[in-house]
Amino acid sequence: MTYNGGPLGSGQARLADIAAHAGVSEATVSRVLNGKPGVSAGTRQAVLTALDLMGYERPQRLRQRSNGLVGLVTPELDNPIFPAFAQAIEKALTQHGYTPLLCTRLPGGAAEDEFTEMLVERGVSGIIFVSGLHADVTANQDRYTRLLGQGVPIVLLNGHSGDVQAPFISPDDWAAARLAVQHLVDLGHERIGLAVGPSRFVPVIRKIEGYRRAMAQLLGATEVDELISHSLFSVEGGQAAASVLLERGCTGIVCASDLMALGAIRACRDRGLTVPGDVSIVGYDDSPLIAFTDPPLTTVRQPVQSMVAAAVHTLLEAIAGTPGQHSELIFQPEFIVRGSTGSGPKIIR
Repeated sequence: MTYNGGPLGSGQARLADIAAHAGVSEATVSRVLNGKPGVSAGTRQAVLTALDLMGYERPQRLRQRSNGLVGLVTPELDNPIFPAFAQAIEKALTQHGYTPLLCTRLPGGAAEDEFTEMLVERGVSGIIFVSGLHADVTANQDRYTRLLGQGVPIVLLNGHSGDVQAPFISPDDWAAARLAVQHLVDLGHERIGLAVGPSRFVPVIRKIEGYRRAMAQLLGATEVDELISHSLFSVEGGQAAASVLLERGCTGIVCASDLMALGAIRACRDRGLTVPGDVSIVGYDDSPLIAFTDPPLTTVRQPVQSMVAAAVHTLLEAIAGTPGQHSELIFQPEFIVRGSTGSGPKIIR
């Protein structure tokens, strides 16, 4: 079971890596790479996709012309949920024969509009935006309308605007907030705070709406303004937001990202409080490796794979001539219970 084509080098380890990534046997990988018969089209594509994603060069006879370029515009990759989205989208596009061009917005770096202009100049077949300016209610949404007017298919993830006639893909942020509050209420918490990002973002607005509704329905709490703390979507932001909520007596804190939740845990420890002994913390995203934090983080899992599958399918349909409808597909999150939440304070009545 060896490959004799050269670009991969040689050795069993390379075949084993590709086989593990593609979910097939080493013998199957060898047959594909050496052009042998007896491999289904789907399996062959899985091996070639694994080859591409692992950075190996395809043998000359197995190379095919790309169906085209597709732009992918994401925020900074410090938050692990964005690399998770990028990797899933790139994999799906590659499986359909498209070459993804990843553009990452960095503080002080190129703006979204600059990336968009560059992608259009390079003749991309379409663009997927993840948590872009479409999620900012203060941003001018005409930029997307102009793109559509130029005949560039787009799909927008994690955000929504009624002014843009394009398909949107979102998680149910209202349900995410309710799931988190419900969990903490079930554990006996009553003083539950919400640590979120800036109020101009659609996901933040929706989480706040879901939180307010849940607090009113589950605890009869209608005056919760002081229990909502805004900061940045970062560890430092979570620490700052949680510090405010701890000062206001919260024993449970719902965070708008896993990074914010890690910051909230740090804020608790700075005050000599234990998690979950004194304070329970809930994150959001279920980012890679978040199950291995100390303590393992209870969180709301963003349905990345389902959202990506819908986004890529919608974009490819538009590229093929069936424009996406002005609609929003909303995907249900999943609540993941781990070690950062526990029983609330015993209240004597």
